[in-house]
Order: sequence, then structure tokens, then C-alpha cells
Amino acid sequence: MQVAVVTVGDELLVGDTENTNASWLGARLTERGATVERVVVVPDERDAIASEVGSLADRYDAVVVTGGVGPTHDDVTMDGVAAAFDREMVEHADAVSYFQTHDSYQFADLTDGTAALPKDARLLENEVGVAPGAVVENAYVFPGVPAEMKAMFESVADEFTGTSNHVEFVHVDAPESSLVTPLEELQAEFGVTVGSYPGDGVRVKIQHENEQTVHDAAAWLRERV
Repeated sequence: MQVAVVTVGDELLVGDTENTNASWLGARLTERGATVERVVVVPDERDAIASEVGSLADRYDAVVVTGGVGPTHDDVTMDGVAAAFDREMVEHADAVSYFQTHDSYQFADLTDGTAALPKDARLLENEVGVAPGAVVENAYVFPGVPAEMKAMFESVADEFTGTSNHVEFVHVDAPESSLVTPLEELQAEFGVTVGSYPGDGVRVKIQHENEQTVHDAAAWLRERV
């Protein structure tokens, strides 16, 4: 399953907020066996969101959108997603019913627009906060508050599938350039996927769907570098 992640927020673009949601979603989707093909940051602009989500929805199996969900003036993500699929924003019957039966607050006290979702969207309940999420065709829309986003993702995590890989890291105290030949040989010998990340030495990431293959490949590499 190929997935794109769209994070929404002017604060992400200017660096006021670290984009931890993208990192968390990338890791969690990969754990599920999905392949994250794109991570995109867009401003709090309806047309920019609509353009990006519409384009990615045509190219990938699913698009995960997070941020800009709610009733305040700069929360335009739902409007953008609705526009991406040529849908109206309507007061959603399931959202209204959910809020009317919620123990923590009264529907009448909520800000206007809290129950508005793209027409015919599937409601995603917010177990941690207030603003609901939604599934519109193959786009999953979550709030940007990390705790809310994580809880909402977990409620639909089973819908993201693929072949899960086992992973092992090998730390190498050598220049990355010295690893070109050993890593080529490693891939040829074991058929694993390899990534190298320089920093304090080099972290070599070894992946394969078979756990024993990963273990053997890591042992092989440790003996040679």
C-alpha cells in the first residue's frame, strides 16, 4: 500500500513548530507495512490543500492529512479536502449525533462549524479532543494536535496494510564512503534493503521481511567493518 502524508500549517513552514507528526506517521505506517512515498507540508490555505490532496489521491492508495482541523479561522483543512473531491461542506449527521451524546460537552455549546464535514464523509471520532476527523474517498483527515492525531490514526490503523519488514541497525565507526563496497556485497548476499545515515559514525539500517535474514546480514556486516 502506497501512502502520501500531508501536514498542514504555516507554523511548520516557518519552523515555529517541529513536524513531529510527519515523523510519527512515517514510522507507524511503515510498521504497518505501508510504503510512505511522499511527505508534504502545505500552508493553511484552502486552495493549496485542495490541489495537493487531489493530486496525491490520484497517485497513491491513501493520503493521510493532519493539521488545520477545527472551527477556528485558520482551520481550513476540511474545506480544502472537500474541494479536492468536489464535495460540499455540510453539517454531518453522524458528527451531530456523536456530539449530542457526548458526556464531556454539550452540542449547543460548541463553536459553529464543529460538526461540519465533507458531504458523505466517514466520521472519525476524536477520543482525545473535540474536532472530528474524516475519511473522504482515500483521504484520511486527522487533527494536528499530536495526541489527538495518534489516537485517531490508531482507530483506523488496520486499514493501512502491506508486508512488514524486520529492521536491525549496525553502527559503523568509519566514513560512509568506505562502506560502498561492503554494502553492495551485503545486498547481493542477502537481498536486504540497506540505508546508511552518517552522523557520529554511520548507522546502517538493514531491512527484510524475514527476521533471520536481517539478523544474519547484520552479523555478516559487523564482521567486515
